[in-house]
Amino acid sequence: MTDAPPSRHASHASDADARPHAVVIGSGFGGLAAAARLAARGWRVTILEKLDAPGGRAYVFRQDGFVFDAGPTIVTAPYLLEELWALAGRSLAQDVDLRRLDPFYLIRFDDGETMRCSGDLAAMRAEVERLAPSDVGGFDRFIAESERIFRVAFTELADQPFHRLATLAGAAPDLVRLRGYRTVYSRVSDFFRDERMRVAFSFHPLLIGGNPLSTTAYYCLIAHLERLHGVHYAMGGMGSLVQGVLGIAERLGARIRYDAEVTRILVERGRACGVALASGETIAADIVVSNADAAWTYGKLLADHPRRRWTDRRLERARYSMGLFVWYFGVDRRYDDVYHHTMVLGPRYRELLRDIFARKVLAEDFSLYLHRPTATDPSLAPPGCDAFYALVPVPHLGGGVDWAKRAEPFRKAVEERLERTLLPGLGKAIVTSRIKTPVDFRDRLLSVNGAGFSMEPNLFQSAWFRPHNVSEEVRDLYLVGAGTHPGAGVPGVISSAKVLDRIVPDAAAWRR
Repeated sequence: MTDAPPSRHASHASDADARPHAVVIGSGFGGLAAAARLAARGWRVTILEKLDAPGGRAYVFRQDGFVFDAGPTIVTAPYLLEELWALAGRSLAQDVDLRRLDPFYLIRFDDGETMRCSGDLAAMRAEVERLAPSDVGGFDRFIAESERIFRVAFTELADQPFHRLATLAGAAPDLVRLRGYRTVYSRVSDFFRDERMRVAFSFHPLLIGGNPLSTTAYYCLIAHLERLHGVHYAMGGMGSLVQGVLGIAERLGARIRYDAEVTRILVERGRACGVALASGETIAADIVVSNADAAWTYGKLLADHPRRRWTDRRLERARYSMGLFVWYFGVDRRYDDVYHHTMVLGPRYRELLRDIFARKVLAEDFSLYLHRPTATDPSLAPPGCDAFYALVPVPHLGGGVDWAKRAEPFRKAVEERLERTLLPGLGKAIVTSRIKTPVDFRDRLLSVNGAGFSMEPNLFQSAWFRPHNVSEEVRDLYLVGAGTHPGAGVPGVISSAKVLDRIVPDAAAWRR
């Protein structure tokens, strides 16, 4: 099936500009970085955003004098951002104030013991020795292995396109040598005997939508990534970073439109030739870059186009990341003994992961990540107040949880857990509150199954097996963001935009 190409006058951009036109669907970090990179190489770029502000999952909520980052909260590879700023002849520090956090985060185990995680190897070794003396040697070996994996899986492969089998074949020997076919938890267990250490060094895939029990062991690289580049916070919240990347894209000539939901990618003779909006408007394009959820791109935006690989059946059978329950709340007091990032672990780990990812049931116990940005940046709350969000991994909507009934009781359970562990008197201190469930991810962010991070990054949904940056279905369609290579997380989605430099020619060389 083909769609009639949109008339040139339907395009929002000026007819007088003869440069080839790139339409970017979505203004998450992947879409904004893609827009900046394409604009820097001479493309006329239009960003189309469904919401009323940029950011996608990194949207910013403002409520009762509090500022809440909706999604990502840390920056772990600032050099990727520096590369974007360099495109416009600027430095990141001119527009964004990044603060290095030390320690990176605290882990609170269910027994009340805590572990400070930092990039200081001596300090980390001391923490391991304090909690699990017999695992110190294993820690040293794990850190060395993490660095080996990082050098291959991130440094060499993160910005490489994986749309050709030859690329996969070339990477296969390293996959075997580094045991990337193993899972994160099983690989970590090779180095640590103490279960708390196994948890502390294997939970990281959850931050990008992966199940430590099934995610490829390549994600053990995160330990070295954090140590090498540090964990940073953007003053003003991640919204300041969103505005910064958008500012770079606009400085390079890109334009953005809000309240512009794309409902269909238009195809003519097997090539993407534009998009249709919910308003009925069509916009012509020479290429289309989708920062929308990959499964949504194929299942909805190309619903009428015959697909050979990403068919409805395959999308239905794909494994998606867990959902997220996020409670944003502000309090009328300060909890100055609570750190900026705290992992609050529950009594179970492996069985809880199986409840979330395999059984897809909402368990009574849970682990959560508590974000207190006002520990570093008091400007996000009124004077004397604190802003928080508590993020809990939960099943995606494929499990059938009725969030209309379960959301408030679950929020109350999170409140009670925090009041009992880290935030005494919390119930009486709350002055503003809002929640987000997998339903919001589905309806507001158009994420299939309400998944928090698109497709789960297991071995057979990574690299070549993941939706390609170069669409397998339609020519002149490209994908960036969490659902394509290399995957979710701010470094991953920004790297997905960097892949475009290898697969999309400069505007001056473009020939339709």
